[in-house]
Amino acid sequence: EIVARRFKHALPNYGVFDEKRIFEAGPLPGPVNFRGVRLGVMVCEDMWTVDVAECLEESGAEILTVLNGSPFEQDKWDTRLNLAVARATECRMPLIYVNQVGGQDELVFDGASFVIGADASLRAQSPAWESSVQMTEWSRDGDTWSCAETDRHPSPEGDPAIYSAMVLGLRDYVRKSGFPGVLIGMSGGIDSALTAAVAADALGPAAVHCVMMPSPYTSQESLDDAAEACALLGAPLDSVSIGPAMKAFEEMLADAFVGTQADTTEENIQARSRGLTLMALSNKTGAMVVSTGNKSEMSVGYATLYGDMCGGYSVLKDVYKMKVFELSRWRNENLPAGALGPAGMVVPQNIISKPPTAELKPDQKDEDTLPPYEVLDAILTGLNERDLSIDDVVAEGHDRALVLRLWRMLLGAEYKRRQAPPGVKITGRSFGRDRRYPIVNAFRGRA
Repeated sequence: EIVARRFKHALPNYGVFDEKRIFEAGPLPGPVNFRGVRLGVMVCEDMWTVDVAECLEESGAEILTVLNGSPFEQDKWDTRLNLAVARATECRMPLIYVNQVGGQDELVFDGASFVIGADASLRAQSPAWESSVQMTEWSRDGDTWSCAETDRHPSPEGDPAIYSAMVLGLRDYVRKSGFPGVLIGMSGGIDSALTAAVAADALGPAAVHCVMMPSPYTSQESLDDAAEACALLGAPLDSVSIGPAMKAFEEMLADAFVGTQADTTEENIQARSRGLTLMALSNKTGAMVVSTGNKSEMSVGYATLYGDMCGGYSVLKDVYKMKVFELSRWRNENLPAGALGPAGMVVPQNIISKPPTAELKPDQKDEDTLPPYEVLDAILTGLNERDLSIDDVVAEGHDRALVLRLWRMLLGAEYKRRQAPPGVKITGRSFGRDRRYPIVNAFRGRA
């Protein structure tokens, strides 16, 4: 039986939200009488403004109830909780916050529903990352309702929350899309190792088909590290050499390349040979390719279109390289709740400690092309998530020439990011609907 209908009043139109393009705002609501209790029903963004709660209080509501599809992002929990406390305190009544759980494309909803008392205390909190039913007991003293204190599960914060968001995002994307499993190109590096660990935790090791695609530049160390990572996970690993493909392309293009010198073209042929191999296996098996690039690489275009960017989904798309290291260390010491992968070490220590490399030419290291990742990530975070100007980033102690170079690389890689697969949103500004810059522009050269 439908006892009442309520329409959302506050429509968000920022970040990933475009509600004003689709919906009309509803009127300021009054309370709903349900089983003798006057519930002040709000819908998600309604709680983020003072107006709706104030209207409900003035029209006689006794308990504020907020229905949410509030997506996860890093450091959002405190904001969400503080807003709930503010509304409960202003209206002098308890607040029930109910949040969705699950993945929808790039968004992941973390659940973690809770109850705030009229005294601003946290009375109950449901688990994050899983659907659940939590019983609460209420008592009435005159016009005031109180919720008895009960279970308060951990909040979705820090590295555990980021890792769980990646697991749930991938799990729901694969299952809701109907794929039987996933394919991951292993390199012996940390990005593919962590991606494989997330996939094993999301789907179970048997559903994660890992493929090593060595070239003449692939070291024995990388082969050994990839094999160890898959063995630790219990995931199957195949090896398909791209050497014959490289030779075939060299012969095919020999006449067209007469008089030219070897450059990144030949390196990209290797990456695209791997992408072609993975997509062929995907077509044959029905499994979805998971790309392994991180946010640091995607920011500056250190990735190959139709090569290592191939895939249907990406779990590291919004995770900077330094955070990849942190998450790998965290996962080696922790087994997340609901994970289907094994406990203990899943990313070999040698993978964590060795210098990152694309291995597309002899003795190649990432830092041959990019600054150290701790510097790179700090600058990129300032330019992207924090919206700092070039002068502001320089004022934090960074070299101006380097900041300018990275700013131009960030803008210049827009065309690549538009062709990247979707991936889990982690930060306050991911490379999806959060960031809407033109591909072609004249401002890149004017700083």
